Amino acid sequence: MTPMQRILLPLLAGLTLATAHAAAPVYDVVVYGGTSGGVAAAVQARRMGRTVLLIEPSRRLGGLTSGGLGQTDIGNKAAIGGLARRFYRAVREHYEDPAAWKWQTAAEYRDGGQTRTAAGEDAMWTFEPGVALKIYEDWVRTHQVEVAYEERLDRSGGVALTRSIPWRILSIRLESGRTVRGKMFIDATYEGDLMAAANVSCTVGREANARYAETLNGVQTRQARYHQFADGVDPYVVPGQPESGLLPFLDPDGPGEEGAGDHRVQAYCFRMCLTDHPDNRIPFEQPAGYDPLWYELLLRNFEAGERGMPWINSAMPNRKTDTNNRTGFSTDFIGQNDAYPEASYAERAHIVAQHRLYQQGLMWTLANHPRVPDQIRNEVARWGMCRDEFVEGQGWQDQLYVREARRLVGDYVMTQHHCQGRAVADDPVGLAAYGMDSHNVQRYVDADGYARNEGDVEVGGFSPYPVSYRSIVPKARECANLLVPVCLSASHIAFGSIRMEPVFMVLGQSAATAAVQAIEEDTPVQAINYARLRERLVADDQVLVWKQSAAAN
Repeated sequence: MTPMQRILLPLLAGLTLATAHAAAPVYDVVVYGGTSGGVAAAVQARRMGRTVLLIEPSRRLGGLTSGGLGQTDIGNKAAIGGLARRFYRAVREHYEDPAAWKWQTAAEYRDGGQTRTAAGEDAMWTFEPGVALKIYEDWVRTHQVEVAYEERLDRSGGVALTRSIPWRILSIRLESGRTVRGKMFIDATYEGDLMAAANVSCTVGREANARYAETLNGVQTRQARYHQFADGVDPYVVPGQPESGLLPFLDPDGPGEEGAGDHRVQAYCFRMCLTDHPDNRIPFEQPAGYDPLWYELLLRNFEAGERGMPWINSAMPNRKTDTNNRTGFSTDFIGQNDAYPEASYAERAHIVAQHRLYQQGLMWTLANHPRVPDQIRNEVARWGMCRDEFVEGQGWQDQLYVREARRLVGDYVMTQHHCQGRAVADDPVGLAAYGMDSHNVQRYVDADGYARNEGDVEVGGFSPYPVSYRSIVPKARECANLLVPVCLSASHIAFGSIRMEPVFMVLGQSAATAAVQAIEEDTPVQAINYARLRERLVADDQVLVWKQSAAAN
C-alpha cells in the first residue's frame, strides 16, 4: 500500500459510512425488542400514523407472552386496559372457535386461580404459546409494522449520539452493519441493552434497604420462607464432610448482610409448555452432558421430608400447561444468572444453554430417578414437551424467563413505598397490580451447616397503584429521545411487582404515545405536556386511576 493509499482509504471509508447514514430512512419511532411491550409500542405508534421499525433479535415476537408464560400474572384484571386488554380479548375470540380445540374440547378445559375466566368476561387470561404468537403476528401485519428479525444491536459503539447535553440518539448500528436512524427510540428488551449502550444511568442487582428506605430490598434470609429446603439438607458432596466440597451451585460467600445490597438478580427458568396427551407428548429424555451431582440437593430434599410437587403446573387450553418454579429445588436455576444482564451475546448464549441443560436434566430426574418419591415421579412421568409448540426446539423454547436484568435509574424511581401506597405517582401511564415478588437469588450454607435459599419475597395485600411516566424516561440531562417501558426506573423489589407482561404491554403503549407526542411538540421526552399525554391515554382506554369499585370487575 502506498503512502497516499494509507491516507485516502480511511477517508473513503468514512465518506462511505457517512453516505450510507445519510441514505438510511429516518423512522419516527424505532423500537428495539419485540417483547410484548415492544409489540404494543410499535402497534401504538402505527395507530398514531407514524413510521415504525420494530427490531427483534430472534425469529419470534412476543417475548415471554409467546414464550411459554400463558398463566398471566395479573394481580387484578380491572387494572389492565388499552392494547393489553385487546390482546386478552383476542385470546378469547380465538378460543371461541371450536376449531381451536384440537386436543380437548372447550368444555373439558378448566382454568383456575387469578387467571380464571369468569362467566361473561370479554377476555381470556390463559393461552398456548402459539396462540399468543399468532395474535402478535396478526397485529404487526394488520398495522403494517415493519419488523427486522434476527438483528441485534452492536453493543460496542453501536449507538450514535449528539455531542450536546441532553444527548439524543441519532442512529443505532446493528451487528449486520445496518444503520437505523430514528427520531425516537424505545428500548423494550428485557435486558436494557439499548439504554446501556446509550450511556444512560442504569443498575443491576439489589439495592440496600437503606438506599430508598425500604424493608424488602437487599439480602432477605428472613423473608425466604417459601420455596425453601426442608430442614437438615446436607450441602456437602460427602454428607457430613465439609472437606469434600460443596455440591454444585451453592455460593460459598453467601448470604451476605441482611438488608445489604449486592449484584444478584432473581433466578431465571424456562416456562415450559407441557402436555399429557399421548399423541402430542415428547417424553423427557436425559440430556447430553447430564451431571447427577447437579440434582443431589433435590434428592436429599425429598429424603429430608419434602413431599410437595416441585412445580406449578398450570392448565392451559388443549391439555397443555404453563409450568413454573415451586419448592426449594425446582425449575429456577438459582444463582446461575448473575452475569447475564451485562454479559456479551456469546456469554448469554452459554448461560441460556446451561439453563436449558439444567432444566432438561431436572425433568428427566424427576420422571425417572428411584430416589424421587413414587407419587411425584409417576406424576411427572405423565407429562412431556409438546410436539406442536416450539417445534424447532422439540418443545423447548429459546426465550429464557429473564425476570430481572438491568434497570433504568431515572429522575424518578418506583419503590416499595409506591407499591404499598405511601408514595403515589402523580403522572401515571399505567397501573401495576401484582404483589412484590422476587424469586430466590442464591443458595448458601447456613450457620447450622445446611443448604438454604435466599432472596424469595412474596408480599402483597395492596391495591393497584400508578406507575410514573418519569420512571420510563432517562434523567433529563442524559437522553432526550429514549423511553424504557420494560427495564424501567424501579428498585429491585418494586420492579418485582411491576414486571408483569400485561403491565409491559400497557407501558409499551404509553411509551409510544409519549414518543409521538414528543415529535409533535418538538421537545425532549422528559418535557412533554403530561396533561395532553394523559388525555390521549384515557382516550385509548388505558387505566390510570384505581377505583375501588373496579375490584369487583
